[in-house]
Amino acid sequence: MRGLDAVATALSAAPFAAAQNTGTEGAQTVYVTGSNLKRTDKEGTQPIQVITAKDIRETGAATVTELIRLVPSMGSDVNLDTNDGGFSRGVSSASLRGLSSTSTLVLLNGRRIAPAAYADPNDGNSTLYDLNSIPLAALERVEILRDGASAVYGSDAIGGVINFITRSNYNGAEISARASANDDGEFKRKGVNVVAGTGDLETDGYNVFFTADLSERDRVLREDVKDIEFDQYRRLSNRYATPYGSTISGSPIFYRETAPGSGQFTATQANAADRLRVTTNCDPSRQLVGSTAMGLAATSVFIGRTFCNYNTNQNLEGTGEGKDANLLTRGVIKLGPNVRAFAEAAYARTERQYTASPITINTTPVTNFTATGVAPSYQTILPAGHPDNPFPNARASVAYRFENAPTGTETINEQGRFLAGLQGTHFNWDWEVGLLYNEARREDTYHGRLYLPALRTLNEGATLAQLSNNPDLFRSTSSDDKSSITHFDVKANTTFGQLQGGAVGVAVGAEARREKLVMVPNELLSSGQIYGLANTIIDGERDVKSAFVEVRTPFFTNFEMDFAGRWDKYPGIKTNFVPKVGAKWTATSSLAFRGTYSEGFRAPALSQVTPGGAQFFLTGLFDPKRCETDEETPKPNATEADCNKSASGTGGANPDLQPEESKSYTFGILFSPTPNFDIGLDFYKIRKEGEVALGSAFDALRNEDSNPGLVVRDQNEANFVTDANGVPIPGTGPLLMVREPWLNKGSVEVRGVDIDMAFRKNLGEWGNFTAKLTSAYMHSYTLQQEAGDAEHNLVGYSAGLLDWNLSSGIDLPRWKTQVSASLTKGNHAFSANVNYTGPVSLLRKYDNDTVYDQAFCHYQPATSPSMPSASIAVPGYLGEFPDCKVKEWVRFGVGYTYTGVKNLALTFNIQNLFDKAAPFDPRYGANNGAPLAGYNEGLHNPYGRYFSASARYSF
Repeated sequence: MRGLDAVATALSAAPFAAAQNTGTEGAQTVYVTGSNLKRTDKEGTQPIQVITAKDIRETGAATVTELIRLVPSMGSDVNLDTNDGGFSRGVSSASLRGLSSTSTLVLLNGRRIAPAAYADPNDGNSTLYDLNSIPLAALERVEILRDGASAVYGSDAIGGVINFITRSNYNGAEISARASANDDGEFKRKGVNVVAGTGDLETDGYNVFFTADLSERDRVLREDVKDIEFDQYRRLSNRYATPYGSTISGSPIFYRETAPGSGQFTATQANAADRLRVTTNCDPSRQLVGSTAMGLAATSVFIGRTFCNYNTNQNLEGTGEGKDANLLTRGVIKLGPNVRAFAEAAYARTERQYTASPITINTTPVTNFTATGVAPSYQTILPAGHPDNPFPNARASVAYRFENAPTGTETINEQGRFLAGLQGTHFNWDWEVGLLYNEARREDTYHGRLYLPALRTLNEGATLAQLSNNPDLFRSTSSDDKSSITHFDVKANTTFGQLQGGAVGVAVGAEARREKLVMVPNELLSSGQIYGLANTIIDGERDVKSAFVEVRTPFFTNFEMDFAGRWDKYPGIKTNFVPKVGAKWTATSSLAFRGTYSEGFRAPALSQVTPGGAQFFLTGLFDPKRCETDEETPKPNATEADCNKSASGTGGANPDLQPEESKSYTFGILFSPTPNFDIGLDFYKIRKEGEVALGSAFDALRNEDSNPGLVVRDQNEANFVTDANGVPIPGTGPLLMVREPWLNKGSVEVRGVDIDMAFRKNLGEWGNFTAKLTSAYMHSYTLQQEAGDAEHNLVGYSAGLLDWNLSSGIDLPRWKTQVSASLTKGNHAFSANVNYTGPVSLLRKYDNDTVYDQAFCHYQPATSPSMPSASIAVPGYLGEFPDCKVKEWVRFGVGYTYTGVKNLALTFNIQNLFDKAAPFDPRYGANNGAPLAGYNEGLHNPYGRYFSASARYSF
């Protein structure tokens, strides 16, 4: 076993897990993520990647999010807290295999963390485990199980498990400080960390450990982000090519009503002299003449016309300002020779500030929301004779920006965690019982929103100047959101009997968990008094009961099998059972084979089975209760608006919703050709069926009679549709809100291979050299949006472009690789790394089961009748990118640690040493003249050459 035993202690990217010592057993009895059974060796049947504290230091990562993004098996469909992320603002998440954040379970010291208090209706975001709540400086290692693990951990572990393991049994104290920035002085971060521990568990009978970490990051303007293909974006996408921001400013633009009583206020180049009045009372430096170079359409009424520009660019960010605080303490005390008690407490707080441009009003009606539907809409209509109306004989509307309004958003996420339990050994059984309470709170604040009672005074005769100075106009709205889990578990394991390879191992356990999600909007917002802002409101809880069993059978000295099964009972869903089986055959001392088969499930999130959720705007709805089947003719007592209706939308609880289900297969080859060199190949296939996604408003309206709870209507009988005799028909009032039902829809399947290599060599007087490679090769990724849709291999492409039928925008590079090496000699440690992200094609080939005659670039004009419409928003793109690809991205990094001063360690890192810019991606250039991020956030970062330094002093 010379080679295989050595592999387990090799570098962290080797295909074996490091031991997770629970503290109750000696060094020979250890646990590994993905199992509740002890092992005496460290390699098993499952593929596990381990990232040690040393690895973390050598990467130069400043946060857990940055660290996890370096993992090759991580998908591009993650949430990041760099910018205002809408429904997921302020949270960062992980997605193994590109199977979404909801299918990647996150653990802290082997137990679940509470999902963040969000109810994001976007696919794959219904459950978000916030990586910001994990303190990087407190970590001893990270274990990543790259295999389905629902048979061990239950729901959400379809794509895999990330287990963050903190230090334990620490005795001493240390303080460290760190700072980082790129070579332009942007993206600055700084932080300080304190660690202290006392007592030795074996000699003193107790240990208490404490760590505190404070950090902050600076705001970076989007226009100051230069480590992208800045000039190329300017040339091809007109990004920052002109000073244009917006035609809407504090200098109002007035539009005359197109016909009396129509409520339509528009102007064209042909009739602008009669219908448009542009105020230019701004500073001359802000006066611009409209042109297509600004992103304005050639038909825009502002082409060739002078207007007052509002510089929206000053509010666009590369990264928002942030502050973080993390506290964690853990203690263990012996209560006797065979029993000990443990406790863990943690608190995390993240604050994210995002800037935004001041709010505007425009000429069209705006939907306003209440907690249960929509409030009366608002449209600015200035009657003839209004002090601001420049048209003496007609009504007018106005486009105006309240430049004096407060702006931006603030998101504060807090996590509190308390765990207490007992561990012991009796009658040859090792047992553990624990009680966990974990609560996540979020306060989400919008500044500078408009108070509708004050705003409506504009239509009643108040001037814009008077309205802008009304102290009652601007309001801040804050939500009060809370997610929590109360978790009790008991488990035990033992060995018995004797097979040829050793004793049989058995583990059993049970869990009971209460999940809660409460999201309460601001009172003014929920009562419909805030202009154009949607609510998120939900109040749900459920109890989950589980039991599991595991068996390890070492049939021979070189062959073992693992069996696991888990039962989970969710309310309204039949008891769910998922099995897992694994095997490992050690063919020779240097060659072994392993494999697993497992079934998995993901229970619908609380936000998907509880009424309520995040509201959003719905437009263009056909209401079959109030409009004839021609979708044009209103029924008696209805109006034309019922055939083209605007309403509030939210996710609708579906009592028939079933868990997503999966089947996973892995096959691994472990080869150690020399005592110093190890190779691991782990092939995998995961197929997930019945993905939960939002249905359509059409589905809800069509099936209203069978599921009336999905549709909310006006209950005033005077507004009901009437029958032939003029009698009101119950349940036919005007549409207020549609709860788009959550449905079990399509499927996703991913296949590939993880490649791990590790080399280590003692170079004598030159020190110790180690090197490792971790690479993820994706062979196939198919996505079925609806059951029965065609499945195409999307690897190497952007999903929603390759198959125009798909709404998913996930990018799927075929290769992602990380290579690192380190040399340690005395007080000096040198490290280097290379990170590779493969290219992504922007070609289009399919539209569901339609196969185009030939693939074509999404950014080329249509050249034949068989070619569907394509974007030509980036003229000249094909001239510079004839292969229509987002290029590969290669970054080199170096690091150095010096420990020559007693108790002091100094570490320096340079990421992206050669300042390789994030590749050009036409999707992130500009939108109607407004600069977008300038890089693909899911695949790349805009930091460029990035320096970090830290100092750690131990007492």
